[in-house]
Amino acid sequence: MIAATPLMLAALGELVVEKSGVLNLGVEGMMIIGAIAGFAVAVETGSPMLGVVAAALAGAALALVFGVLTQMLLSNQVATGLALTLFGLGLAALIGQPYAGIKPPAFPRLDFFLSDIPVIGRVLFGHDLMLYLAFALLAAVWLFLSRTRAGLILRAVGESHDAAHALGYNVIGIRLAAIAFGGACAGLGGAALSLVRVPQWTEGMTAGAGWIALAIVVFATWKPGRVALGAYLFGGVTILQLNFQAARITPLWLLALALLLLAVNASVRRWQQGRPVAPVLGWWAATAATAALAVVWAPSIQSQYLSMTPYICTILVLVVMSGNRLRASLAAPASLGRVFHRTG
Repeated sequence: MIAATPLMLAALGELVVEKSGVLNLGVEGMMIIGAIAGFAVAVETGSPMLGVVAAALAGAALALVFGVLTQMLLSNQVATGLALTLFGLGLAALIGQPYAGIKPPAFPRLDFFLSDIPVIGRVLFGHDLMLYLAFALLAAVWLFLSRTRAGLILRAVGESHDAAHALGYNVIGIRLAAIAFGGACAGLGGAALSLVRVPQWTEGMTAGAGWIALAIVVFATWKPGRVALGAYLFGGVTILQLNFQAARITPLWLLALALLLLAVNASVRRWQQGRPVAPVLGWWAATAATAALAVVWAPSIQSQYLSMTPYICTILVLVVMSGNRLRASLAAPASLGRVFHRTG
């Protein structure tokens, strides 16, 4: 749950940005700026809450640079987003030099009385404020996009900015507000990394989390509820590979796990379609054979290969999602990445 929180925060912000029709690839840069800004302010003031506020403001400020360049000066969104990431990584490395090796003040934990419940209480209660903030933000984004007039206007801008402009809506202003919100969420995700998950500052500590957040938005087909599912899936994979390294899990067990997931997925799909499940028995046989082989044969695997697991999963998700182009095109906002030229 702790590993998924930065991903969820950043992905929710990017979801709102893309719903407005803007593609911001600078999530990684905004996250790392939020991480160092939150860490530095928390260390200097002794207040982690002020650090969280500073992280959100820093992320929003960097995002507005992207917004001005793409919405007012009409620069290319893809190139500008990539430049924003490089700029954020370099600036954070410069600012963070004096803070290497320093411990920030402890982030407050919310210990509910329900945290005393065996197993469930420890899993669901007694976490830090950032985790519950992520869930509150998830509910707020869902309500905003699906139940409010402002959310409907935002989605309308993302679907057809020309039609929204013809109706009298300020397309550039709406998109700049969405971009600032996305940057603030990415900054919060960075603060969750440097103040909660790994309470220290390390150069490049986001380690691709911003790119995973971008993949989560695609995986979620631009739906807030699925963003949470994707964040916990990728967060779980990240922690799982660390546990695999500690338990010295062999690659054959990983292969058996992959075959098991394929067998379950194929069986469920055929059952839902009312088709016989006999053709997928081969997947189950392969799973059982691989598990049996893993018990008697244990080849070693270097930890570096296990560390690649979250990024391999990201690539696989993007490949699978892009395979069904019709579904992806129907789910994505129609004006995503398109330049808006104001007329009249």
